[in-house]
Amino acid sequence: MRIAMIGTGYVGLVTGTCLADNGNEVVCVDSNQAKIEMLLQGRVPIYEPGLAELVSRNAAAGRLRFTTNLADAVAEAQLIFIAVGTPPAADGSADLSFVWQVVDSLAPHLAADAIVVLKSTVPVGTNAAAYARLKALTGRDCDVASNPEFLKEGAAINDFMYPDRVVVGVRRPAVAETLRTLYSPLLRTGRPFLAMAPESAELTKYVANAMLATKISFINEMANICERVGADINEVRHGIGHDHRIGFAFLFPGVGYGGSCFPKDVRALAQKAIQVGVTPRILDAVEEVNDRQKHVLLEKIRGQFPDGVNGLTFAVWGLSFKPRTDDIREAPSLTLITELLAAGARLQVHDPEAAERVREQFGAQLVYATTPLEAIEGADALAINTEWGEFRSVDLHEMRRRMKTPIIFDGRNLYEPALARDAGFVYHSIGRVTARPE
Repeated sequence: MRIAMIGTGYVGLVTGTCLADNGNEVVCVDSNQAKIEMLLQGRVPIYEPGLAELVSRNAAAGRLRFTTNLADAVAEAQLIFIAVGTPPAADGSADLSFVWQVVDSLAPHLAADAIVVLKSTVPVGTNAAAYARLKALTGRDCDVASNPEFLKEGAAINDFMYPDRVVVGVRRPAVAETLRTLYSPLLRTGRPFLAMAPESAELTKYVANAMLATKISFINEMANICERVGADINEVRHGIGHDHRIGFAFLFPGVGYGGSCFPKDVRALAQKAIQVGVTPRILDAVEEVNDRQKHVLLEKIRGQFPDGVNGLTFAVWGLSFKPRTDDIREAPSLTLITELLAAGARLQVHDPEAAERVREQFGAQLVYATTPLEAIEGADALAINTEWGEFRSVDLHEMRRRMKTPIIFDGRNLYEPALARDAGFVYHSIGRVTARPE
């Protein structure tokens, strides 16, 4: 199929590239000339494992092109995907200004039989509004489908190629069949293709992310209770996770969720609930617990250093909101860094991919280490925010030798407390009793 993918952000670039890899002719469109130039030169503006290689292969094969010319891309396309950002507005609702700019721009060039597909995360009613807007602009009925994405940063290509399900919101069965044909190479293992009303499809995306965010906030609150009563959250997690009704997914305690999806989607769904007269008590609690959890390491640091941290050197491992990405949007590390700097601490930070993103925000206020061990050299304490694989199997005794003071604040429970204690560390973790050398 001939596809125009409007927006080359995370969702648009991954989706467009993967569709090209399945044999479609894809033109990715963006108004950002610098980004398009970068892609034309074979460079990818985001870090996602395997994406650069996939872009290079499909561009070389001629199936994947990049342009700023929206009119030409739309005029030739059978399917036009809108994959632009929907950032949070001041009240927490989704800002749809980029979506409407695209709808208005593509209308004059839309072929009569083309299908517009909303890939951006948009609130309920956006599909209907886009349909009405295109009808007013073109003077005819235009097919508008909803096709929410369910991609995890760090595993997006695998998620696209091997989806749990494909969800589409349509008004006509013929549109559903066109999208079923598009996605049929991904559904050969029997994964479901779920065609539903556009409103249901729009809400499915929000409800899925809200449910996952709820699980994270729940296990973090339980972890905080465990610490107070002397229980171990990992033991409790295993105790509940083997109940098949509960399972283990997203029940890992930590320093809270971040990224581009969970925070804004929980807020946007809560705002939509308020607009339709429903009080979002659970959604509000999920966000409140998560905001508080982002401060949990700082609370432990204050308890360890009652006289303050002014003049102390802290190593920080992990800056991205999760491993295998360079995304720092709403990352818990930023909260910790900001508060430690304000308290007068000196910070030596390391992340395999996100350091440059953090440098753009904090500049020379931080020392940027190229390795984890370099970051802890001479440090009074280490704070771990992200569970990158390279942090898991470090030599604790070598770490002890390099640090000025053997103290770890582990926001991801990477180590066994007894091993950290035996290596000479005071070891603070999440939902477990602090381990101290005897």
